[in-house]
Amino acid sequence: MASVPLSSLCFSQTPKALCFGFVTSDNLRFSSSSLRFLSPKKKSTRIRVSVCRAATPSPSLVFRNLDADDFRHPLDKQNTLILRAIPGLNELGKALLGTVTEQVMLLENIGTSVLVSKDQLSDLHRLMMEAAEVLNIEAPDLYVRQSPVPNAYTLAVSGKRPFVVVHTSLVELLTQKEFQAVLAHELGHLKCDHGVWLTYANILTLGAYSVPGLGALIAQSLEEQLFRWLRAAELTCDRAALLVAQDPKVVISVLMKLAGGCPSMADQLNVDAFLEQARSYDRASSSPVGWYIRNAQTRQLSHPLPVLRAREIDEWSRSQDYRSLLKRAMPINSVQKV
Repeated sequence: MASVPLSSLCFSQTPKALCFGFVTSDNLRFSSSSLRFLSPKKKSTRIRVSVCRAATPSPSLVFRNLDADDFRHPLDKQNTLILRAIPGLNELGKALLGTVTEQVMLLENIGTSVLVSKDQLSDLHRLMMEAAEVLNIEAPDLYVRQSPVPNAYTLAVSGKRPFVVVHTSLVELLTQKEFQAVLAHELGHLKCDHGVWLTYANILTLGAYSVPGLGALIAQSLEEQLFRWLRAAELTCDRAALLVAQDPKVVISVLMKLAGGCPSMADQLNVDAFLEQARSYDRASSSPVGWYIRNAQTRQLSHPLPVLRAREIDEWSRSQDYRSLLKRAMPINSVQKV
């Protein structure tokens, strides 16, 4: 019997395994209503210690009255509308997600992590507060946890105050601007209620698997739909990262480092070369055979390939939609004076 489905989103792209929990080829298991920003690499760091201490310029623009649909990816919009249209799904999700899971996750993080505040890791606290202000969202709590796996995730259950957890190796791997982009990505999941809808999609999939006969076929179809939605959700949150970073190269650098960067090579990584790599992937997969291979490669991934995400955010940064959002933004200094 499958465990109670709970949700999360992460940054990795592991085939046949939803990074938002534990999904194997044999069953589906979801661990928490959390949103993850995970790298598939295990890296140590060198310039990381300075990352936490070095000052970095604050975002210059803030978005007042920003709505999630202002930057939501079209595919994310489409699939979210489908979930919202299912009668009773909201009530079912709330019934299955009690306070026990929330308490387990909360106590686990309080007991094993360091809570960031004005008096504890104040630089990281400032980065979170700035990112939340830019996106016009209440800042969640932020915890730092010791781990060699660069990762960040957000727990959001039952409408309670959410919190973000980041691993020490992620802090060490990225510059402050890049780290703030990761925080903005996580805030994007909260802004768009991705945790809620992922939970409900998981419920549908598990429920279909329990139906005899055609249930497995229905569940497989739902699972593929879920993966498609997840990949679109990640593109949405990359846009949230760009709204805070206000420089596409910062976001692309995060993707590049999580794809194959390490502290000892950080100063040799080239964003423009990574974007050219993305274009070469598009060219290589443009033929009928290449399209088939690309589809087979990505259909079981919960996240788009890093090169595709880099190309996508580069294109959106030059779009009319992004320029229109920038025109609506206000200088952050003028907002603070009001």
